[in-house]
Amino acid sequence: MSLVEPPAVLVEDLLRAALAEDLGRAGDVTTDAIIPADHGSSGAIVARQPGRIAGLGPSTRVFGLLSADVEVDLAVADGDDVEGAAALATVAGPTRALLVGERTCLNLLGRLCGIATATADMVRRIEGTGARIVDTRKTTPGLRALEKYAVRCGGGANHRFGLDDAVLIKDNHIAAVGSVGDAIKRVHHHVGHLVSVEVEVDDLNQLAEALAAGVDAVLCDNMPLDMLRGAVAMARGRCLVEASGGITPDTVRAVAETGVDLISAGWLTHSVRQLDVAFDLTT
Repeated sequence: MSLVEPPAVLVEDLLRAALAEDLGRAGDVTTDAIIPADHGSSGAIVARQPGRIAGLGPSTRVFGLLSADVEVDLAVADGDDVEGAAALATVAGPTRALLVGERTCLNLLGRLCGIATATADMVRRIEGTGARIVDTRKTTPGLRALEKYAVRCGGGANHRFGLDDAVLIKDNHIAAVGSVGDAIKRVHHHVGHLVSVEVEVDDLNQLAEALAAGVDAVLCDNMPLDMLRGAVAMARGRCLVEASGGITPDTVRAVAETGVDLISAGWLTHSVRQLDVAFDLTT
C-alpha cells in the first residue's frame, strides 16, 4: 500500500503541543529524579492486539524532538496488518527522552491504529460492491490530518478536509434559504468551476430538485434501503451518490449493495476504540 504521510511540520507542531501539555510547568519530575541524564536505554513498541497500523512514523517522531540522539527503527509500515504481541519499532537513546515521550507516542499511535483497524474492517465488509468507505469532518480538533491519514491506511478514502476545499450544502443551509434549488443556485454564482458541489438530501423529492439544479454528488442522509435504491436509480450517470447516517459494521454491507458510490461514517474518527499498544524498555 502506497501512503503519503501528512507534512512533517503539521506533525511536529502537534507533537510539541502534546509534549508541552504533558510536561507542564516543571517537566517529568519522576524521571528526572530517578534517571541520570547520561543513562541510555532501548525499548520496543508493540501491539498487544491484532490490528492495522497507522501513524507509526509520525508518532515515533516525538522521541527525536526530545533528543537528537534517539534512533528509531520501524519494523512494520503503515497499512500493514499485525497480530497481537507484534513488535512495531525499536527505539534507543537517552532514557529520559524515551520515558518522557512514551505516553505522547502511544496516545497518538493507539488512536490512529484504532481508526485504521476499524476502517479496514468496514472496507472488508463491502468488498465486491464497488462502494468506498469515506470519513467525515467529525475529527478530534488538531488531529484531522493524521486521523484522515489513518482512514487511508485502513483502505478508506477521504471526504473534504475542511470548509474550503469543496461545497457541501447541508440541511441547515437549505433550511436557512428555503429550498435545495435556491441553495445550489447561490453556490453556482459564488464558487469557481473547479470546486465540486455536493448537497445533502432527505428524500427523493429533494434529490430530484438537486439533480435538476446540477450537482457533482448527493449525500443521502438516513435514507431507508428502499429509498436509497431509488436514489441510486435516479442519479445514475448524473452524479455520485453518498450514503450517510447511523451506518455500522452490521449494516454497511446492505447499504453498499444498494449501489451507492460512497459510504461515510463519522464514528470512524469520533468514537473509534484505540488499538492497545505499549512501550517496553528492554535494556
